[in-house]
This record gives sequence, C-alpha cells and structure tokens, in this order.
Amino acid sequence: MAPVQLSVVIAQIPAVWDVDTNLAAVREVLDSTHPGDVVIFPEGMLSGYAEDLTPLRTVDPDRLRAAVAALSAGNRAQVFLGSLLPTATGWCNAAVLLSPGREPRIYRKINLAVNERAHLEPGDHLPTFDVDGRTAGVQLCREIRFPEQWQHLAAEGAAFFAYLTNAANPREPAGVWRSHLISRAAENQRFVLAANIPDPYQHCPSMIVSPRGEVLAELPMDRPGILRHTIDLTESGSWYLDQRRQDVVGLAYHRADYPAGMQHWHS
Repeated sequence: MAPVQLSVVIAQIPAVWDVDTNLAAVREVLDSTHPGDVVIFPEGMLSGYAEDLTPLRTVDPDRLRAAVAALSAGNRAQVFLGSLLPTATGWCNAAVLLSPGREPRIYRKINLAVNERAHLEPGDHLPTFDVDGRTAGVQLCREIRFPEQWQHLAAEGAAFFAYLTNAANPREPAGVWRSHLISRAAENQRFVLAANIPDPYQHCPSMIVSPRGEVLAELPMDRPGILRHTIDLTESGSWYLDQRRQDVVGLAYHRADYPAGMQHWHS
C-alpha cells in the first residue's frame, strides 16, 4: 500500500486570559506552517484556560468570535484549536477545526472536568471530521480517561486522534497520563497527536504516538516548543478492533440526528 503522508505540527505554547495575546501567538505558529499541515494547539488556546475558570467572565464573546473568523480567513493549514466558546445559553469547552475554504467545525467536550461543570455546558456527540480526505477524531484533556470514547471514534473511521489538553497539575502522579496516550494509540491502532501547554507541572506530554504505541517524538515539558513530524496513515488499522468479542461486551451509543462531523458553530 502506498504511503499516505501527513505533516504534523504540535504547538506547545502558553494560553493566557487575553484573546488578543493568544491570537497573536497562534498566528505566529501558523505563519511558519505549510499548506496541508495538520496543526494541533492546546485546550483553551484562544480563549485562555486554567483550573480556576472565574476569569471567563472577563472574556468578550464577540471578540472571541471575531478571532475565530480572523484565523479562518486565509488559513492554509488544517488547524485543531482549543477554545472556550460561547453558546446560546452559556459557554462550552471546544476544539475548533479550521480548514481552508470551510466554515469552522466544532467538537464540544462531552466529559467535563469537575472544575468545569459550574461554568460550562457539556457536548452530547462524538463526531469525526474530514481533514483533506482523511478522518480524524478529537478528544479534550480528561477524556483521556474514557477509552470507550476513543474506541467509538476509531470504529467510526478515524485514522488519527487530535488530542488537546491543558494539563499541569502537581497533584497528578508523574507518567500516568503519558501512559494513557500510549494506550489510546496502541489499543485503537491509531496515531495520537497530543498538544499541551508548557509548564513545570505538566503531567501529560505534547507528543506523537504511533499505532503500535511507539513514541515518535516528544517535547520537553517546561518550555514552549514546536514539534514537526511526518506520519504515514497507512500504519493505522483495525486488526485488534476487529477481534472484539461484541457478543460478550458491547457498547451502545445514542447519536444525534445530524451526520458525524457536521456540527458547525454559528455566531
């Protein structure tokens, strides 16, 4: 089988509670990318994010919408960008997929962290997304703890996972979330492309894991950095998934009425 090359850029950069500062940082990374690159930014990159979400009150929803529109205009890469986003009745934690010539597409985090539940609304759908003819699944932060969500996305045809996180917690044991990333890749035979913020207490690395569970590249945790790597999507497969004993253990999902990957964000 001929290789299917994907050029990946992982951006490990800080997110602050200022949309304009974050927008400038995102643009600086995107200015160095090439057409067709797949770029992964951390969770909450555009809006800002922290364990304490009370500063969300200071974020202007209109400024945030304008920033997303500005990044969409003239964008030449495939960009997975984390942001808190306004909804009709509040806010959600989301990954925005920006693709050349298309409206922004949205994944809303379905499994909110405890600190998020008083401030954010959960999503209710696990879509896949078309990325230049390749299918991607997206997960955010603590969703690394729910392997059934990843298995569902793999079964729906995802060839790789974009994983956006903002994980810097000194209370977490070292190495556990790194092991989760390797497991999610190996058990689903899919690439995992993970982006986190730089922080001395980072407990989930920014890295690329192969469908065999091999760590192909990884950034040091305590400083900003850009990781560039080319992967071959023909390495993804379903040899293990096809051996599942679904006559013994099965998972049921309630799908929304709209097609997978077609959830859009409208201002």
